[in-house]
Amino acid sequence: MAGKMFLLTHLAFLAAVAILLTGYRHAPAAATFGITFVSIFFEALPFMLLGALLGGCIEAFVPREALVRRLPQKRWQSVFLAAAAGLVLPVCECAIVPVVRRLLRKGLPLGAGVGFLLGAPIVNPLVALSTAVAYGYNSTIAIHRLLLGYGIAVLVGLAMDRLFTKEAALRPEAGVDTAGTHHLPPETAFAPRLAWALKHGAADFLDMGRFLVFGAFIAGGLQTLVARDVFAGLAGSQPLSVLAMMILAVLLNLCSEADAFVAAAFRTTVPMAAQMAFMVLGPMLDVKLVLMATSVFRKPAIAALAGLTSGMVFMAMMAYGWRSG
Repeated sequence: MAGKMFLLTHLAFLAAVAILLTGYRHAPAAATFGITFVSIFFEALPFMLLGALLGGCIEAFVPREALVRRLPQKRWQSVFLAAAAGLVLPVCECAIVPVVRRLLRKGLPLGAGVGFLLGAPIVNPLVALSTAVAYGYNSTIAIHRLLLGYGIAVLVGLAMDRLFTKEAALRPEAGVDTAGTHHLPPETAFAPRLAWALKHGAADFLDMGRFLVFGAFIAGGLQTLVARDVFAGLAGSQPLSVLAMMILAVLLNLCSEADAFVAAAFRTTVPMAAQMAFMVLGPMLDVKLVLMATSVFRKPAIAALAGLTSGMVFMAMMAYGWRSG
């Protein structure tokens, strides 16, 4: 059944592309769509490749037993630790999915995997620097973003760990790897391990590349059809402006190292809480990321992850706006 759905999805995608190329190739909107699609795809592609290679290196060089042995004994402690791992392993959301996939296969608990998935694209020094620069070297806003992102990543990770078992949340091919590096004896030399890493990295890259294409295609269409001015017109109401900027963050699919510059462009039109909502939710939940996550998580887990993340971001930003206002 799943194979048929994937086949139908591929055919529908190819039909949509054929229609655009033949019927609307001269329309201005088609040109806008093409530029947007290509920019999203090529912006994300190197980061996803980096993530796939990093995941392959984890597969080849990090024994499962060593990873599990170094995790805190209590599962909630591993969530707190994983959500802050981006400070030493700065990974963009475009690259995070293949890394999380490999870590989960190595035995990382579900809650810790979710914490790393949501936290690493925000809680890292590169994002802190870009946020500070975008807001005129305002380190306070950068620190607020990192703290809010970390807190939400921890809460969602803990909630997912309570709601789902690892088997119930993950697709069968993304579960605990029973083979892993067991094919590689401990005495295996560096060169064979590197070849093994490249092999697994290439497999992950090709497996998830299609989701990147689908995500960029959908995001390009949404960006072409939905005008940003629609969101700016809701600035009079903080709840509506927060919701509007959350929706915009999901649709635009921006890299976490660049989205602060877009958020800063709304300084004169929406409250700071709405700008912060844009910067926190986008790296955690956008169209491209959700589609890539379908290679790791089952549909109920993705629905719960999306609902918990968006709900906690909204509540956190309302409290943030009330406190700062």
